[in-house]
Amino acid sequence: MTKTRKLISTALCAALCVVLPIAFHTIPNAGAIFLPMHIPVLLCGFLCGWPYGLACGMLGPVLSHLLTQMPPAALLPSMLCELAVYGLVTGLLYPRMRTRSEAAAIYVPLLSAMVCGRLVNGALNALIFQAGRYSLELWLSASVTTALPGIAIQLVVLPVLLGALRKAGFLRRTAPAVS
Repeated sequence: MTKTRKLISTALCAALCVVLPIAFHTIPNAGAIFLPMHIPVLLCGFLCGWPYGLACGMLGPVLSHLLTQMPPAALLPSMLCELAVYGLVTGLLYPRMRTRSEAAAIYVPLLSAMVCGRLVNGALNALIFQAGRYSLELWLSASVTTALPGIAIQLVVLPVLLGALRKAGFLRRTAPAVS
């Protein structure tokens, strides 16, 4: 993929970070449940690599906040960091996966990004953004329990979407698969 296509894809994913939450926020608390910004950022990391995934993870929530006030200002810093980690980790790991299994090549970076992003979110909330008011129970409730439907959607939709994009020629790993 050329640099121009990567920039266009990143811009499209950042735009989806604005549009998808609008659709989901017609349902109360749907953003925290279905995690509509996560899919475009993860997708950007897979498609364009870590610098673009990182940029999309930072740009998407900021644009969404500026245009729609979602996420709220209080949640923006931790969400920006979490999503930036998602784009960074998928973009770093996916091209380096050396396996014959395309499922493993997708799920290892995807699960790694989901875990790392949630850990960064929890650590930053506990140490900086909500110091003294954030607990393990609150993190588990917000990042795991409430988010289970969104996590399930990511685990189903992203591999299907990435498989379709790979078949269409839009997705290719740069590292050779193991023979």
